[in-house]
Formats: sequence, structure tokens, C-alpha cells
Amino acid sequence: MTANTVSSNSMDGYPLTLTSIVERAERFHADRDVVSRRPSGAIARTTFGACAGRARRLAGALAQIGVRDGDPVATLLWNQSEHLELYFAVPAMGAVIHTLNPRLFPEELAYIVDDADDHVIVVDESLLDVFESFRADRDFTHVIVVTHTGEAPAGTLDYETLLAGAEPVEWPSLDENHAAAMCYTSGTTGRPKGVAYSHRALALHSLVAALPDQLAVSARDTVLPVVPMFHANAWGLPYAAALAGARLVLPGPRLDASSVLDLCADERVTMAAGVPTVWMEMLAALDAGPGKWNLSELDRLIVGGAAVPRSMFEGFDRHGLTVIQAWGMTETAPLGAVCRATARLDEGERDEQYGYRTRQGVASPFFDIRARDDNGELIAWDDAAIGELEVRGPWVAAAYHGGRGADSFTADGWFRTGDVVRIDPHGCIRICDRSKDLVKSGGEWISSVDLENQLMSHSAIAQAAVIAMPDDRWGERPLAVVVLRDGGQATADELRTHLAHEFARWQLPDRFEFVSAIPCTATGKFKKSELRNLFTTP
Repeated sequence: MTANTVSSNSMDGYPLTLTSIVERAERFHADRDVVSRRPSGAIARTTFGACAGRARRLAGALAQIGVRDGDPVATLLWNQSEHLELYFAVPAMGAVIHTLNPRLFPEELAYIVDDADDHVIVVDESLLDVFESFRADRDFTHVIVVTHTGEAPAGTLDYETLLAGAEPVEWPSLDENHAAAMCYTSGTTGRPKGVAYSHRALALHSLVAALPDQLAVSARDTVLPVVPMFHANAWGLPYAAALAGARLVLPGPRLDASSVLDLCADERVTMAAGVPTVWMEMLAALDAGPGKWNLSELDRLIVGGAAVPRSMFEGFDRHGLTVIQAWGMTETAPLGAVCRATARLDEGERDEQYGYRTRQGVASPFFDIRARDDNGELIAWDDAAIGELEVRGPWVAAAYHGGRGADSFTADGWFRTGDVVRIDPHGCIRICDRSKDLVKSGGEWISSVDLENQLMSHSAIAQAAVIAMPDDRWGERPLAVVVLRDGGQATADELRTHLAHEFARWQLPDRFEFVSAIPCTATGKFKKSELRNLFTTP
């Protein structure tokens, strides 16, 4: 008797494209709110249906001015409804949306625009000064301006006028591996590098982000991406919200604590997402004005971009707000891991619960992890061995735009993240440091992240960064740079004593420097390279 084998699948080869998400928002979630706060502070209200409809006209307008399949369309915009329309229109028409970070220096923006070969750009009128700072010698064929208070400047196109004169388009059929969007890395280890995301990558990322044990985006949510839409796809939240039918609240340029809290209260936000510096300021505002804001609907704060100290978890817990840590990178579109406490910890001890929540979490579905030590050997998942994290998956970059940074990718297809980690037996990641920020003293590693988190648990400390300093005897020694809270007082000896409860004597910083502010990158991370330059003795 001959075995009956299955030689091929019988499933539809349906392409995984962002077009399907745009059409779903238009068809099934047309009445769901999209709320934007303008630079003036005024609130503008529209819907997913209206944004999707305008996206069809926008695509027609872009085609009329010469945007073709595969062309980049740059944006210099805040989190605003027009940016969402571009998130929809540009990929769905077959072009590539390239978001620019207005907080970068002009020379960085000029380099990125040249590297991406941008010729069409959409600019919010409040960012025209930023645009002019790098426009010189750039060959822009069209500059489109989103106006709020007046007319578009001479020589530019007005966004609304452009849409009004265009016919809506039918979306073309696209290959799921077609490029859809491009973001650039922060450039902390050299020139920024471009990452081009495929439709397939972003469609799968949106599906996974919405899962219950990931970011858990549902139709019952009101989502506030404090993380900018010009940074790593706003962590995929605009697409996940459109897919699930969640209300979307876009905060514009006002990201101070009071403005964010006002939006959370007024719009009954259930989930907000941003970097730790935003939430630290928000926590200080809540501590200073308890009961000022009604945050009864706010279910969770998603925090990523840097390690979260235990003190921040404890602080928000006092206000009945839950912080959930996530990890990712521009190269991972960006979601890579989420730390949600497991069922076994529900009845666990307080210290055990916080010890787990301060980790970066378990790898997302379809996202593979491993780590290698200094000898190139894979480390054991025993929560003791440390190594550089390597990842792969359907939304992980396989190369940088233009072939740069090839040494970041292994021969067998994994991406080297530069993050030094421990992994516990259940696969939960703890980032010990960036590889370049570890302190190697007398042949032993000291984690700057662990020292920083313990310092920020001190009641007088608002921010802390630890850097490696050259040392003739030990090779390197840690130096701590701290910012005191308003009214807070602490001496170097007091802080050293505070750290001694958790760290061995040889791990303690030799120096403490008290500063008014720690320099940050455009994405809110501590700029340790600048601190090293500042405190290294010539």
C-alpha cells in the first residue's frame, strides 16, 4: 500500500501587506476616533475612516507630482493625523515612508536625507526652521507643508490644497517583501544607518504587537503613543491600533508631564507608550499633585528605550498605574521582548515580583534569541553567564540600507544587537549593559545599568548615568554622574553607602559628579559618549 503524501500546501498565497491594515481600518473601524493635539494645543478630531479616505487622495496627489514605486517620501512631522495619513498612503501606493527626527542636529539630518536619497518631503509648518537648517544643497523636487495658521511658503506645496485637487486611488497589488518604510538608527556608534522594513515585516509586527501578552492592543483601548512617529515606527502602535480598531490619541509636540497627563485624563487613555525619561517626569508630577488627574482608565504604561529602575515601578504602583517594560531596536521594527509577570509570580514575594518586572522580558513570538560570550561561545540560559544578544525574526533587519554595518550581521543570519545580557532558564532577558558601556575593572565586568538603577532608587536622585573611566591600575573604573531631585541632597559618601547594600566594594564608583542635567540623545537615551568626553582628564 502506497503512503499518501502531501507534496504542497493548498492555502491561499495572500500577501501580508500594510494595505490590508489600511483597508481594514477603512472598512471595519471607520468610526473610531483619531485625536490630534496641534502645536497650538488645540485638539483636532477625525476618524480612521476619514484618514484612510484622505490617504487615497494623498496617494493620488503624490503620484501626480511624480512619486513612483519604491521612491522614498520623507516626513518631518509630529504625532498628528497627517502623519497617520502618510503612514497609510505612502506604503499602500508602493512608495517608502521615511520618517525624519526633528531633534537631530542639522548635519545629521543632512546626512540622512542624502543617504536615503529623499527628493519629496512633507513638513509641519512648526518645523520649517528645522527644515531650513539642513535644506541647503539638498535636491528636493517638492516640499509639501502642513499648515495650521497661514499659507504655505512660496516655492512649497500646501498639503490641504494638494489633497483637494487629487482623485482618490485604488491601491495597487504589492509584493509583501516590497519596502514600506525606513527609519535610521540613533548613530550612537557612528553614522546613523538606515533600516528598510518590508510590508510583511510590519504586518506581522502589527499582529504580534496586538497579542494579549505583548502590547495587548484591542478595540476597547485608547492608545497614546508618546513615542514619536518619527522614531522606530512609533513602536508599531499606529498600525496595531488601525488593525485592532483602538482609538488613537496623537500628542503633537507637547510631551511635558502635565500635557501628557491632561491628554490621558481628558481622552480616557487606557495605554500609553514612551521612553523612561517621559515617565520619570510624569511620576514626579503625580507625586507633586496626587489626585489632580483622573487616570482611572489608564491600564498600562509601556516603557522602552532604556532600562527601567525598580523605583519607577514602585512609584507608579503607588498611584495604581502599571508599568510594563518592553525591549527593541530600530533594527527590530522595534518590538523584540515584553516583560509581563507570569502567573507563577502572582502569589510571589514583593522582591521577586519587582526583580522580574525590571527585566526586559521574554522574546516575542517568531522572534529568536541567543547570546555569545567573549570567546564566541553560546551562553547557557542560567541567569549567570553573560554575552552579547543576537536575534533573528521576520521583522529583524538582515542588512542596513546601502550595505553599511555588515559586521553587525552573522554569517548564519543573526543580528548582533550590542546589548550584553543574562537569560534565565525560562528565556527572560536581563540587559546588563550595552557592550560599549560595560566597565571592565581588573578583568571583571561591572554593569553600569545595575549601578544606575540602584542609584535612582535613592530618594534624592532624579537621574543617574554610570560610565567607564580609564584607570592605570585596573584598566577601567566606574564614574557616576547624578542629577538631584528638586530639594534633594546627597553626598558621594552617602551614595556609595547606598550602593554598598547591593554591590561589592570593588564595584562601587570611585567618583561621583553632580550635574544639573544629563545629556540625552534625540530619542531620550543618556548620551554617555558626551559624558566620557566631559569627564575624561586630558
